[in-house]
Amino acid sequence: MSQRFTVSKSDGDRRPSDMQGEVNQLFEGDESPAGSGTGGGGGGGGGGGAEGEAAAGAETVLVLKGDSNPKESSPFINSSDAAAEKSQQYDGKNMALFEEEMDTSPMVSSLLSSLANYSNLPQGSKEHEEAENNEAESSRKKPVKAPQLGTLMGVYMPCIQNIFGVILFLRMTWLVGIGGVIGTFFIVFMCCTTTMLTAISMSAIATNGVVPAGGSYYMISRSLGPEFGGAVGICFYLGTTFAGAMYILGAIELLLIYIMPKAAIFPLEGLEGAEAEAALLNNMRVYGTILLTSMATVVFVGVKYVNKLALVFLACVILSILAVYAGVIKTAVDPPDFPVCLLGNRTLVWKTFDVCAKTIETANGTITTQLWQMFCDSPFLNATCDKYFVENNVTQMQGIPGVTSGILSENLFPYYYEKGDLIARADTPSVQDADDPITNVNRYVLADITSFFTLLVGIYFPSVTGIMAGSNRSGDLRDAQKSIPVGTIAAITTTSTVYMSSVILFGACIEGVILRDKFGEGVHGNLVIGTLAWPSPWVIVIGSFFSTCGAGLQSLTGAPRLLQAIAKDGIVPALRVFGHGKANGEPTWSLLLTACICESGILIASLDSVAPILSMFFLMCYMFVNLACALQTLLRTPNWRPRFKFYHWALSFLGMSLCLTLMFLCSWYYAIVAMVIAGSIYKYIEFAGAEKEWGDGIRGLSLSAARYALMRLEEGPPHTKNWRPQLLVLVSTDAEQNVEQPRLLSLTNQLKAGKGLTIVGTALEGTFLDNFEQSQRAEQALRKLMETEKVKGFCQVTVSSNLRDATSHLLQASGLGGLKHNAVLVSWPRNWKQGDEHQTWRNFVELVRETTTARLALLVPKNISAFPSNGERFTEGHIDVWWIVHDGGMLMLLPFLLRQHKVWRKCKMRIFTVAQMDDNSIQMKKDLTTFLYHLRIDAMVEVVEMHDSDISAYTYEKTLVMEQRSQMLKQINLTKNEREREIQSITDSSRGSIRRKNPAAVTTQLSVTEDPPAPSKEEKPEEESKSASSPLSPPAQVQLIHDNTTPASPATPATPLTPGEAAQSPGEQVQMTWTEPKCDGEPAKPPGAATPEGIKDIFNMKPEWENLNQSNVRRMHTALRLNGVIIKKSSEAKLVLLNMPGPPKNRTGDENYMEFLEVLTEGLNRVLLVRGGGREVITIYS
Repeated sequence: MSQRFTVSKSDGDRRPSDMQGEVNQLFEGDESPAGSGTGGGGGGGGGGGAEGEAAAGAETVLVLKGDSNPKESSPFINSSDAAAEKSQQYDGKNMALFEEEMDTSPMVSSLLSSLANYSNLPQGSKEHEEAENNEAESSRKKPVKAPQLGTLMGVYMPCIQNIFGVILFLRMTWLVGIGGVIGTFFIVFMCCTTTMLTAISMSAIATNGVVPAGGSYYMISRSLGPEFGGAVGICFYLGTTFAGAMYILGAIELLLIYIMPKAAIFPLEGLEGAEAEAALLNNMRVYGTILLTSMATVVFVGVKYVNKLALVFLACVILSILAVYAGVIKTAVDPPDFPVCLLGNRTLVWKTFDVCAKTIETANGTITTQLWQMFCDSPFLNATCDKYFVENNVTQMQGIPGVTSGILSENLFPYYYEKGDLIARADTPSVQDADDPITNVNRYVLADITSFFTLLVGIYFPSVTGIMAGSNRSGDLRDAQKSIPVGTIAAITTTSTVYMSSVILFGACIEGVILRDKFGEGVHGNLVIGTLAWPSPWVIVIGSFFSTCGAGLQSLTGAPRLLQAIAKDGIVPALRVFGHGKANGEPTWSLLLTACICESGILIASLDSVAPILSMFFLMCYMFVNLACALQTLLRTPNWRPRFKFYHWALSFLGMSLCLTLMFLCSWYYAIVAMVIAGSIYKYIEFAGAEKEWGDGIRGLSLSAARYALMRLEEGPPHTKNWRPQLLVLVSTDAEQNVEQPRLLSLTNQLKAGKGLTIVGTALEGTFLDNFEQSQRAEQALRKLMETEKVKGFCQVTVSSNLRDATSHLLQASGLGGLKHNAVLVSWPRNWKQGDEHQTWRNFVELVRETTTARLALLVPKNISAFPSNGERFTEGHIDVWWIVHDGGMLMLLPFLLRQHKVWRKCKMRIFTVAQMDDNSIQMKKDLTTFLYHLRIDAMVEVVEMHDSDISAYTYEKTLVMEQRSQMLKQINLTKNEREREIQSITDSSRGSIRRKNPAAVTTQLSVTEDPPAPSKEEKPEEESKSASSPLSPPAQVQLIHDNTTPASPATPATPLTPGEAAQSPGEQVQMTWTEPKCDGEPAKPPGAATPEGIKDIFNMKPEWENLNQSNVRRMHTALRLNGVIIKKSSEAKLVLLNMPGPPKNRTGDENYMEFLEVLTEGLNRVLLVRGGGREVITIYS
C-alpha cells in the first residue's frame, strides 16, 4: 500500500486554501540546498537568492509506503489517511525543530479535530436499518447522520422496557403469596441492590473512554482481557438468548391460559394431574416454536420493523403498570368484585360452577347447584357425596378486599408448598380426618411446583435484568459518558421503586389464597394482577402480551449482534463463521444459531425452569462487570480516569459477592454448570484464541502480582528444597537468523518438569543501531521455535561489537531480580578443531569460566543433533550418571527431571561412582544406595574400581600431537600483539622446561608408594598442595578444585592451577577431585617399580616426550582411562551424564582443555557434561 502526494511550493502570500496538502520541506531532509536554506536561520522565507526562487516553484513528489497490517482505528500517533494529511498542514517556519518527526508525531493543532470527532464504532442497528433503506442507492455514499439520542430516549426508556417484563405480570403476585411480603421484599431488595451496584461499576467503566456499541461484552473484554471477555460475552449472549425463550413462553402462557384457552392444540378438558400438565407443556412447545419462527423471520426481514414497534411495546408496558396503580387506588374506595369460593379452607377452581353454594332456596324448594353435582353422584339431596364436602361449609369471600382492609398482616409470612398440595386459607375452619385420603383433587386449586426460597430468587431475578440496554446503544447517544450513568441509574431506581411498592401493595390488596393461585383458577381463570387493574383486566392481559412479544423481539435482535461482535473480534476461532452476514451486515448465521438455542429453551416449556438458567448467565456477566471495576480501581492503572466519580472498589466487591451469592441461591447446580461453561470457554480462548493486547486489567493484575512476587524473591536465595533449574539457553543463529541447534530447545522442553524459568538467548555481532531489524528477526525466529518445541519462557537477543561480549552480557543481564537463571545450557562447539573456528572454542572456554565465576550451573550437551526430539519415545534403555566429583547434586536431579518427560519415561537410571585405592567399594555401594533411598530416587548403583597404572605410550603420543597442534593453531591465529605476548610467556616459562626434564620430579608424580619422597619447595607438585587432613591420598591424584580453607603451596609453571581455585569463595570448602584411574585390565605395579631409570628409558624411546608438560600428560592419562571405563560400561546407554572438569586458570592451555574433554567423551553418542554451581540443589529432608 502506498500513498502519493504531490506538493507544490509557491513564494506568494500564504492563505489557508493554499496550504491544503502543503508539506513545507518536511520530507526533504538535507538533500536540497534550498530546503536547508528555508529551514534554517530562524525559518527564513524562501531561501537565499536564486536558489530560493528556483526552489519556490519546485514540485516534490512523495511516495509514502505503508504496511498492510490492519490496525485499530486511532486518532493518535501513526494514524493514516485523512488524519495523516491534516497532520501535515503546519507552518514549517515555526516548527523546524520538530520537522524530522512530524510524519510520526503530528501537530496537536492539526490533530484536535480528529480527536474531537474520533469514532471507532461498529455498525449498529441504526446503520443496518439505513443500509436496508439505501440498498438501491448503494453506489452513492451518504454521510452518516450524527447520533442525536439523549438520556431519556437513548438510555432511560430502553432500560425501563427491558427491565419491566414478563415476571412482573405473570409471577409477581405468586411470588408475594408464596414468599410473603417480608421474604419477597428481601428478594426484591437484594436483586435490585445487586443491579444498582453493577450499574455503578458499569457507569465507571462506560465513562472511562469511548465505549463502542457492544455494551457489556466490549466493556468486560477491554477491561478483563480477551479470555474473560470471550467467556463472559458468550455467557451474556446465552443469557440474552434464553431471555428471548422466556419472553416467548410468557407470551404463549398469556395466550393459551388467559386470552384464547380454546386455541389449545392439545385440549386440557377432562385431563387431570400429570396428563393435564403434559398437554399444557406440549401446547407451549408447539405455539412457542411457531412464535419463535415468526419473530426470527421479522428480525431477518429487517431490524427497522423491530425498531418501529419498540415504542408501541414500551407504551404497552407503561400503560399496564399505570393501570395496576390506578386499580390499587380504586380498591381503597371501591374494591372490585372478584369473589373466591372456599370449601372448608380449600380454594375451589371456579370454572364449571356458577354459584358458590351447595343448595339454593327457591320458591319451589331447595335445589342443588352445579357445585353439588361436582362432589355428589346425583343432583338429588339424598345423593352420596364426598365426605369432606358433606362435613364442611362452602363460603364465598372477596378476592380483593382492598388496600385498607388490613389483609397485609395475613400476607406477611411465607407459605411454601410441595407439588400437588392444596392451596388453603389458614384461618378458615375445616373439618377433616387426617386418615382420610383427599378425593376430587382436580376440583381444588393445587400447587403446580414445589416452592422454596431459593426457587423464588431464581424466578424473580430475570425481572431486574436489562440494565445494559443503555450501554448497548452507546453508539447512538449524543453524549454517552453523561447519558449512560444517569439514565441507567435512574431506570434502576424507578423499576426498583415499582417492584418494592408492588410487593407491599399486592400484599395489602389481594387475598392470600388468590396470591398463591398462580394461574388465577380461583377467580374465573383471570390473570391475578389483572383483577387488580383498572379499568379492566384486559388492559393488563393485552398490554403484557404485547410487551413480552416486544421483549422477545428485542432479545432476538440483540443476541445475534452480540455474537457477531464476539466473532468479529476473532478471539474464539470456532465462532468466526458467525461474523459474516448479509451485504448490509445483518448477522444471518448468528440469527440462525440464536433461534436454535432459543428453541432449546422453548422445548423446556416451563417459564419457572427457564428463568433460573438465564439468571445464571446474567449474574455471571454482572459479576465480572463488578470485578472489572474493582480491579481497575485497586490497580490504579494510569488510564483509569472515569468521568463518573461515585464508585468505589468496596461497592464493586459487594456487588460481585452478591452476584456470586445469588447464583448459588438460585440453583447451585446451574451455577456450577454456568461456571464450567465459562471456564471451558476461557481455557479454549487461552489455548486456541488469537492473542489480543487490549490493555486489560488482568494484564495489569499480572504485572502487580509479578512485581510483588519478584520483590518477595529478592528477600534471599531459595532454599535447597525450592531449587529448580532456571535455564538460560544459549543458541546461535545463522545468517538468516534461523536457530542452528533446534534440539537444544527440545532438551529444554524435556527438562521442564522443574517448572522453572526459561530464557532463550542469542548473541549478534555489530552495533544495535545497525542491527536492530536483524535482532527483531532473530527474536521472532526464537519465539517461533519456542512455540514449535512448546517451551514456555522468554527470549532475549543481545547485540554487541563481538560475540564474546554479547554472550557475556546475556549471562550477566538476563532475568530480573530474584527470578534469574541459575543454570546455563549451551551446546558443545562443533568443528572446534578447524583453524577458522578458533574463536568459537575460545568463547566457549571463556563462557565456562564466567559461569564458574557467577556460580551458575553449566549443562553442555555433546552431539546435540543426536538427542531425541519431543516426538520420539525410548521404550527401554538407561540414563547413566558418572558421579566422579560432588557437584551439589545436579547429576542426581537432572535425570530425575528428564524421566518426568514422556521421551525418557521408560529409561532406567544407573549411577556409577569411582572408588579410590583405599576405599571400601562394598561399603561405598551400600552408602550410595542408602543415600539414593533417602533422596527418593530410584536408580541402580555400581562402584567402579580403577587401579593405578603406568602412563602408556599412547597417552604420551596423544599429548604430543595435542601440544604440537596447539602450537600450530597459535602460530596461525596470533595477531601482532598476541605474538609479542606469546614471546614473553615463552620466556617466562623457560625455567619450567628445565624442571620438567628432572627425572626425580617425574618419579614423584608417577610412583605409587606408601610414603612419597618429600620434594624440594620449588619442585613440590600441584597435587600435594591439598590440606594435611589426607596425607595418605594417592600421589597421582589430580586436584581440580582446591580446598581454600588451607594455604596452597605455589604451583610451578609446569603445573598451572585449575580454574576452580579462583571460583570458590573464601572459607568455602568444596571437594571436587579427580583420582587417577585404576584400570581393571592391567595389574598395579609394586612400589618402586617405576624407578627414575625406568622413566629415563621411556624418554629415550621418544626424545620429544621429554619436553612434554607433565600436567597435560597426567590429565590426558586420566581422560583416556576414564573414557575407556565409561565406554565399557555405558556404550549402550541412551544418555550419559558426566562431571565436567573446569578449564585451566591461566589461558595458555585452553586448547588442551578442549582436547581433554574431547578425549573424555570420545565414542559416546549422547553426553551431557554437567558442572555444578557451587551450591546444594537436592536434599534428603522434606
